[in-house]
Parts: sequence; structure tokens; C-alpha cells
Amino acid sequence: MSKRTILSIACFAVVGALSVALVIAASPDTPNSTEQNMSARPSEIKPSESANLETATFASGCFWCSEAVFQQLRGVTSVVSGYSGGLAENPTYEQVCSGTTGYAEAIQVTFDPKEIAYTDLLQVFWQTHDPTTLNRQGNDVGTQYRSAVFFHNDQQRKEAEEYKQQLDSSKTFSGPIVTEITQFTNFIPAEKYHQNYYQDNPSQGYCQYVIRPKVEKFRKQFAKLLDDAPQPAAAAQP
Repeated sequence: MSKRTILSIACFAVVGALSVALVIAASPDTPNSTEQNMSARPSEIKPSESANLETATFASGCFWCSEAVFQQLRGVTSVVSGYSGGLAENPTYEQVCSGTTGYAEAIQVTFDPKEIAYTDLLQVFWQTHDPTTLNRQGNDVGTQYRSAVFFHNDQQRKEAEEYKQQLDSSKTFSGPIVTEITQFTNFIPAEKYHQNYYQDNPSQGYCQYVIRPKVEKFRKQFAKLLDDAPQPAAAAQP
């Protein structure tokens, strides 16, 4: 059982809002076998409808948290939770949680660079998790929770490395950044019940006590980048 599930059970025991059985299930359609897990996943990541859209892949601990944050950004057209950086074919959530597959919980972000820059995504990425703890985010421990930028091209690599250097030079964080910056190789979409998790399970314990405060802090810090942020009026034509 993952730490997130255990925390959810504890939260519900305190507030008495829902039964322990619902928490353990995590979702009404949580699969009960490896075969069901595989069939419940998105069959593929749909290709971008526009050639102008680009892809970014980040790992920053719990993908439920990361997905909930990046979904709210202006110019982001989709966010998929999944696994990246490993070698095994089609790993299950349970296998990734074992820390033996080489995969990290990650999100794949499709975005319009005309509306939001890759450097903006990097800023959100580094400011919404702790990039100084090796293979750990809070109580989640293991290589599957490592901090990583999986770059898709040389420009993304360059921007990520330069941004990381700037953050270290300015001592933005209390310790050195341990974020892995590595070539993207693969991305496996997670099981269906992991997708859009925060939006679909707002009363779930982990969502209430872990994700919600993080999202609220993010919305205050990055108000100008939000999808619902007021946009400047177009200049009047002479």
C-alpha cells in the first residue's frame, strides 16, 4: 500500500467524512488486477491537433499533485499522468511503487508555446516541489519520486540546464538542486483512475489535505499564468 493511500485513510478517520473502504479503493473504478490495470489506461497519448503544440515531461513526486497544478496553466492543452525514465514495458502502478523499475511518476504536458513559454513551465516545475531532496518528496521516498526534467530536444535541455544553474547560483533553495536533467526516452500513461485525479476526487483525503493546499499556494504565486487569469486588452487600432 502506498504512503498516499495510508495518509488518505488516516485523514478520513479524523474527519469521518467517508468510509475507510472508499479511501482504500481510491476511486470507484480502481482496478483489481494487472490485466485490468492495463486495459484501464489510455491506449495512447493523442497526437497534437496543431503542429505548433509542444511537449514537456516532468517528474516531481506525486503525479496527482503535479497534474493538478499544470492543468491550470494558460496555454496547456493536456496533462497526462504516467511513468517515465524506466526500461520495463507497460509497468503497473504497483510495480513502479516498488522502486525497482527505474520509472519515475511523471506528467506529460502538451502546451502552446505562443501562450506559455517552456521557461514558464520550468519555473512552475521547480517552485512547486522540493528539488533538493534526492529520491524523495515529503513522506514519499524512492527513485520513483525523484525530481527530473526529461527534455525532448536540445533547446529544452539548454533552457533547463541554464535555469537550474541560475537557481543554484542565486541560492533560491536552502540546498543544491538534485533534479535530474536527461533525454526523454519514453512515457507510459498511468492507469485510468490516476488521470484527472484531483478534479475527480475533491473530497478524497489526500486531495483535501495535501493537494488542495499546494494548488492554492500555486494559484497565488503564479496568478498571471493561470488559464483563468485576466488577459491585457488588445491595443486599439488607429
